[in-house]
Amino acid sequence: MMIALCMLTISYAANAQYDPAVRFGIKAGANLSNINGSNDLSLSPGGNAFDFRDNDNRSLGFAGGVFFRFGKTLYIQPEILLSQKGGKFNVYEDGVLNDGKVDVRFSNLDVPVLFGVRIAKFFRVNVGPMASLRLNKNGKIGDSFDDVTGGNSGAEFKNRLAFGYQAGVGLDLGRLSLDVRYEGNFTDVMKIQFDNATTASQFGKKSNLFQATLGLAIF
Repeated sequence: MMIALCMLTISYAANAQYDPAVRFGIKAGANLSNINGSNDLSLSPGGNAFDFRDNDNRSLGFAGGVFFRFGKTLYIQPEILLSQKGGKFNVYEDGVLNDGKVDVRFSNLDVPVLFGVRIAKFFRVNVGPMASLRLNKNGKIGDSFDDVTGGNSGAEFKNRLAFGYQAGVGLDLGRLSLDVRYEGNFTDVMKIQFDNATTASQFGKKSNLFQATLGLAIF
């Protein structure tokens, strides 16, 4: 702990004069994400009732990419990030919790555009919209449904593009920057199309996550 603190202090002292109006850098960190909605999913294949219900446990995933920052006291910061998101569902059979848990994991290309204000040169507050493109097909949730329902789910996964927002705070130490954010969605991150329209509408889900990243300004 003391070694890390000393390294941060030395880095800050060496870059104390670094304060450009335009920054470009790389960043990496982690997401703690979840997927939830107002309704659970119920299926009744072969006479048995299967329920997929939200689980409060969050999934750990990677987040990293590049960022630009234009401005000093007031700034705009667009980013391009590869972000792993997911969530977990408990599986009930005939009202009884069974051993199955659906662990959903998606890879996404996120493009947040944050508007911020810097306070006392070091501390930042920012908020802005975000678009998220899901890169993989269904995060293995289709396989999980088929395992539970015996291959009778017939699910098609929609909404590869979702829109949301990010809001958080940041700390600048020379070229280093630390950001902690919350992310939410305006639109569903996934909709599952079954033959039954009511079931499909029950399983429109939104994502939310907490994200922490460490950035390094290259110039």
